[in-house]
Order: sequence, then structure tokens, then C-alpha cells
Amino acid sequence: MMAVVFSFEADPAIDLIDHVVGIYADSWLDTLRRGRKVLRDNAQKSAELLLNPREAGEFPRTHRLAVAAFVAGLHGDTAIYRLYLNLLERSEQGKELSPVIENLSRQGRTLGPYGAYPAGPLSSEDLKGSGLEVSDVNVDRSLSRALEHAHFLTFHPRDASVQRLERLREAGWTDTAIVTLSQLISFLAFQIRVIHGLSVLRDVGPATGATLSESPS
Repeated sequence: MMAVVFSFEADPAIDLIDHVVGIYADSWLDTLRRGRKVLRDNAQKSAELLLNPREAGEFPRTHRLAVAAFVAGLHGDTAIYRLYLNLLERSEQGKELSPVIENLSRQGRTLGPYGAYPAGPLSSEDLKGSGLEVSDVNVDRSLSRALEHAHFLTFHPRDASVQRLERLREAGWTDTAIVTLSQLISFLAFQIRVIHGLSVLRDVGPATGATLSESPS
């Protein structure tokens, strides 16, 4: 666990990505991030809106944090995974849910992406892979379907279809909640990639890191 416990409410000025990577004020990485202020601010606002909304509506905050920890665990990023698990444990009824999410993350971790492209030149890249069925008695049906959807979008993006959404609707998910869930999963994939890239730059140091950050993507 990190020495300083992150909280959205404790200090709104603390940037989540900076906290996870260990970026300090006036450091070279802080200067780098602030040079892309719109991207930095929007990433933080997205995290707040998706994970700590003023009104969670049909998608409870505890379930949002459970999905976040699960997705981070699937991606294998220990730092953000532990942060989201910690937030989950401190949320309402989250302490009992945290070990379940840890177990499901281990079960669901695999390679990928899997799936089939439409018949054509990319068909040679088709790859079969397993999905995940959540049957843990400590996870209600609504969250079970959300976790299965998160696993599917993480490892089977090529196979996305309207039919896949029916499983969520059958568990009581509305169209609005499904959109929010899908936005959360997509945002987490982006956030985790940013954290990974910044962590690489942090580890190689300012001289090499500055050169890498200026290279064309």
C-alpha cells in the first residue's frame, strides 16, 4: 500500500495520476504534465465524475470502485490496483467486497486481445480466448454482470455487439447506466496506460525521459 492514502474528498487539489506515479510539485515530470494542462485536468475530472460522482444514480459508488479495482487488476498495474482496492475497502460495504474482487482479478487475468474481425484481410489476426463468468455468492447479479462486461471489453473488444448488452439489461441495467459503465471501463484503460508511460519516464530519469517524451508517438 502507498504511504499516503488517497481520497477524492480529502484534498481535491491532489491529482490521482500524480499520486500514483509519485510526481511531486516542480519536478520535471510535473512540468511535463502541466505542459499538457487540458489533458491533465480532463483526466482528473473524468476520474472524479466516474468514480466519485455527487449523485451515483443507478450505478452505486461502491460498484464503480469494484469495477475500477477489477479492471486495474486485469491490466496488472499494481499501484493503481492497490489504490482502487483501498478506496473500495473504505467505501460503504466495500470491505467485504474487496477480497472477492482480488480473487476475481486473479481468476480473470489473461492475455489478449481476443476476438474475430469481420471476414477479410485481418482475419489472420483472429484469436480465440476465454471469457469470465462471475458466480461468486458474495457478488449480486447486477455487479456480476458489470464485472463480466468489464472483462469482455478489456480482452474481447473485437467481439463487442448489441447482444452482449442484453446480459446487462437482464440484470437490471438501464441504457444510461450501461453507457456510464462502458465509459468507466474505457477511461480506466486510458488512465492505466498514462500511468504506465509516466512510470517508465520516472524510472529512466529526466535526461532520457525528456528525449522519449519528445519522440513522435
